[in-house]
Amino acid sequence: MHRRRHLVLGSAAAAIGAAGPATLGRPAAAQGAAGNWPNQPVRMVVPFAAGGPTDVPARLIAEELSKVLPQRVVVENRTGSGVVVGTEVVAKAPKDGQTVLYTTIAHSVLPALFPRLPFDPVADFTPVVLVGQIPMILMVNKDFPAQTLPDLIRLCRENPGRYDYASSGNGGAVHLATELFLRQAGGLRVNHIPYRGSSAALPDVLSGRVPMIVDVAASALPYIQRGDLRGLAISTRERAPFAPDLPTFIEGGVPDYEAYTWHMMLVPAGTPQPVVEALNAAVNRVLQQEAIRQRLTELTMQLASDTTPAGAVRWMQGEMEKWGAIIRQAGITVN
Repeated sequence: MHRRRHLVLGSAAAAIGAAGPATLGRPAAAQGAAGNWPNQPVRMVVPFAAGGPTDVPARLIAEELSKVLPQRVVVENRTGSGVVVGTEVVAKAPKDGQTVLYTTIAHSVLPALFPRLPFDPVADFTPVVLVGQIPMILMVNKDFPAQTLPDLIRLCRENPGRYDYASSGNGGAVHLATELFLRQAGGLRVNHIPYRGSSAALPDVLSGRVPMIVDVAASALPYIQRGDLRGLAISTRERAPFAPDLPTFIEGGVPDYEAYTWHMMLVPAGTPQPVVEALNAAVNRVLQQEAIRQRLTELTMQLASDTTPAGAVRWMQGEMEKWGAIIRQAGITVN
C-alpha cells in the first residue's frame, strides 16, 4: 500500500510537471483551457470547525477567490471523525473542480493513522496548491526550571520518564511535532498526556500540572508575550520574523529539526488538468495580493515558496513519508 501511494503521487507529479505549472502569468490561458469552469458556485469544504485556525484563512482566501473567479466560492465546514467526514465528501464529489478540499497536515497522516478509510488519501485526490506553513512553539510553565531548550533536554535526559507533555490529541500536529523533537534530541522519554484540543490542554500547562506543550505559533505567542508561559524554541529552520527573540530547535541543539502544520487545497482525482491549473492560477493571484499576504503573516503563516501543483504533490509526498515514519516508530494510534 505504501508503494502504491508513492507511485500514485509520483505519477501525479510527473503528469503535472509535463503539463507545466500554473503561474501568475497564465490565469487567462488556464481559464480558457478549463472551458466554462466554474459554471456554478465552487464549494470549498473545510473539515474543521467554523472560526478555527484552519477555517479563518480558508474563508479569507475563499472571499478573494470569489472576486477572481466568475463564480462565488462558498466555504462549507464538515466536521466529524477528525477530518474523515469532510474529506470523504470531496473524495466522492464529481471530478469537475466544483468541490475543493481545504485541509492541513491531517491529510498526510491519514494513511498511517487509519488502516481503513472510506477513501484513499492519495489515489482519490489531486493536490492543487500548498498555501503555506504554520510553525509551532515549545513552551513550558513559567516556574519550570528549564530556562532554555538545552536545559530542558538535559533535565529530560537525566530524569527519563519523570516529566509529561500535553498535546491537543493523539496523532495531531502537536503530538507528532513533539515526538519528532524527542526522537531527534536523542530519544528522550517524556510521557504524553493527550487532551481534546489545545484549549483544553493549556490550563494544565499554565497551572503547572503538565510542564510543557508544543502548540501552533498563533495560539502560543499570546501566552509567551504576556509572560504566562516561557517559549523555548520555534520549529522553523531560521528565526521567525514575528518572534525574532525565540531560538529555533536547531539553535537549541536539535539538528535539522523542522515541523509545521500547513494548509493545502486539493480536488478529487480525475479532475481535468486544465481545471487544476486554472484553480492554481486563481489562488496564486490571491496570494500575491499584499493585503492577503499581510493578513496570513499576521496569522503566523509562512507562504509556501513553491505554489505550483507539482510543488503541492512533492510536499504531500514528503510529509506522508516523514510523519508516517514517526507514527510507526512511536506507535501512535488514535484510540
